[in-house]
Parts: sequence; structure tokens; C-alpha cells
Amino acid sequence: MSNRLRQTPSQTLGPFFAYGLTARQYGYDFDQLADGRIVRDDTKGTRIRVTGQVFDGAGALIEDALIEVWQADADGRYPDAAAFADCNAFHGFGRSGTGADPACRFGFDTIKPGGHDGQAPHLNVVVTMRGLLLHLFTRIYFADEAAANEADPVLALVPQARRNTLIARLVQPGLYRFDIRMQGDDETVFFDV
Repeated sequence: MSNRLRQTPSQTLGPFFAYGLTARQYGYDFDQLADGRIVRDDTKGTRIRVTGQVFDGAGALIEDALIEVWQADADGRYPDAAAFADCNAFHGFGRSGTGADPACRFGFDTIKPGGHDGQAPHLNVVVTMRGLLLHLFTRIYFADEAAANEADPVLALVPQARRNTLIARLVQPGLYRFDIRMQGDDETVFFDV
């Protein structure tokens, strides 16, 4: 009898269904709640693009990760329900998969968020991918906000030697690069939320 009883396979999060979460990014002709374009033509603020890749512990690209960001507007305010109802307004939420791009990149067209409650400008990030039992939370801070980053109370909770894993580097004006490393020497700091 003991030979017939086996452990139930564990369930993991993902792979996510592109046609339901990032339909247009993958070429499906369906509507979707959000994509990588968070900013609209009339949104107030400095336009930026944040792009990056997700790597596993061996340094290989992860081609089926889903990255979501939530952010404040240029004045440091988070959108309310009315903003989400108006699809032409800045709604502060974006979603991008890594598999539609041959280089497995995610990308967000947005504005530089304002700081709030003593916190430096940042994007809140959720990472979902195969192999995770739960999604992970992290943040993206900006390299050109050094003084604000130094005073940020959340970033101050992270050991100094690991803070660089939360800083997007400025590649050129308006373009930031932020890679997510799931494990290894430069593993991105994830928060227990």
C-alpha cells in the first residue's frame, strides 16, 4: 500500500495566460486591463521608459515572467477609483510580460513618479512567474534621485550592500534599465508584504 501512495504535486504560480493578461503584447485581438503604457498623451510629468529582463539563479533569461507596476503620479499621489474608470487618464498601473520580446524584456512607458510620505520616487513591482508559490514584491528606485533615495525610510531598511539591486540605472535621458535577478549574488531584494 505504501508504494501506491505518493505525494501530491505542489502547485506553482504560472505560467500566466498571455491571452488574458497581456493579450495585445502577444498579438491576441482581445482587450486587456493594463499594458506597459501607463502614461497618456495628456498626463502631467516627465516621460520615462523603464525596461529590463528577469534572470534565474544561473543567469539565464526567464521568458515567461509577468511584471506589474503600481506608481504615484508626478505629484506623489496614487490614483483613485475614478482614474481607473477613465482609460484615458493616468491610472498608475501597468503590466508587461517578458516573452513577447525576443530578448525577454519587459517595458513600461510612464512618468517619473513624485515622492510621497518621505519616500523617494519609486515604482512598486509585483513579479509573477512559473515556479513561484506566491508572487514577489519589490521596488524600483531611480539612480538620479540619490538624495531622495538616501532619505527613503523603506530603502533604509535594506542593507547598504544590497540597495543597488533596487536602483534602476539611467541609460540615457528618459530611459532606465532595471533587471530582476531571482537568485544568486546580485539577487533583487524582495519585500515580505
